Amino acid sequence: MKRIGMVWAPLALLAQPYPAVAQEAPEDLASVSPVRTDYVPAKTEWGDPDLRGTWPIEHVNEARIPIEREEEFGTRAWLTPEEYAERLKKAQDSDGGFSADLRNNGTSGLADWIERTEIGHRNSMIIDPPDGRRPALLPDARTRHESGRASWVEGQPIDWVTDLDIWDRCVSPGFPAAMFSFPYENGIRVFQSPGYVVIDRAMLGARIIPLGKEGHWPAAVRGWMGSSLGHWEGNTLVVETTNIVPGDSATYDVAKRAASPTYDVDQAIPVGPDAKAVERLTMLDPDRLIYEITYSDPDVFSAPWTARLDWVRDENYQFFEFACHEGNSQVRHMINSSRAQRKLDAAAATGVEQATP
Repeated sequence: MKRIGMVWAPLALLAQPYPAVAQEAPEDLASVSPVRTDYVPAKTEWGDPDLRGTWPIEHVNEARIPIEREEEFGTRAWLTPEEYAERLKKAQDSDGGFSADLRNNGTSGLADWIERTEIGHRNSMIIDPPDGRRPALLPDARTRHESGRASWVEGQPIDWVTDLDIWDRCVSPGFPAAMFSFPYENGIRVFQSPGYVVIDRAMLGARIIPLGKEGHWPAAVRGWMGSSLGHWEGNTLVVETTNIVPGDSATYDVAKRAASPTYDVDQAIPVGPDAKAVERLTMLDPDRLIYEITYSDPDVFSAPWTARLDWVRDENYQFFEFACHEGNSQVRHMINSSRAQRKLDAAAATGVEQATP
């Protein structure tokens, strides 16, 4: 349920076991170093690097780290000492709002996470292009984006399901949007078996990734999470994903809708037939790994872009059922509220007073 996930997210943060070494920003605040690969993780019973565990990313949302960098930062990827101190102070104030028994039982809070993760010092998830922002949309993609229909489009009337996108209707958050942080339900679990890795997201489904195999699905076969194939490069898991459902939120045919590749105010970004993602999962120590993804779509974006997140192990994190809108009531309420608001606006324009519904 949506509200359950939101209530428990801060409590889950307080239970996370963090490594003892604090992270620091580099001297050059515009540089982002390659992910280090010197740590040798434990192996599974069949000899693969062992990534199994629970890796929630609630902390990214709780720290208010956006996917795109604000333009005022330019190419500066890291917070200044003053900006970092302000972020840390807000986290400490947030942690202080919890009861004494939670604060004093040896667990760690949001402030500890900010001090001990790389992204806790950064100002965006995107690290490339250097300005930390998604590349410009190509002209046709921009036109489709601007005509997109979703509850995320400000001022758009909602009269039927054709005015709502895939995520509005709780079909799928889309890929790679599902791999970024949301306001709630940010649990991630990794399972492994010989020849397979499963990345289980608390929100709407698991990704089953075959290892060491060749050949994605036929071009006509598509999935909301695409066709993923993985392999090991040393101790790093590399996953290539293609065959993502293409389309946009502008078409009235909801069967041809695509889910936006990112979750934010630009929810209506279209997906081209040749969209591709390459993910890299690298452990830094027993309780931390770096998740990096490069996304390219030659029909939509003018260039590829890369995002990087820290995953921190928390085996106490609880997964709750994600029922999205129970009984499909959310869609009905969105339609009714949109109609009621437009009725009020029309009455106000004519000077006729209406009762608030």
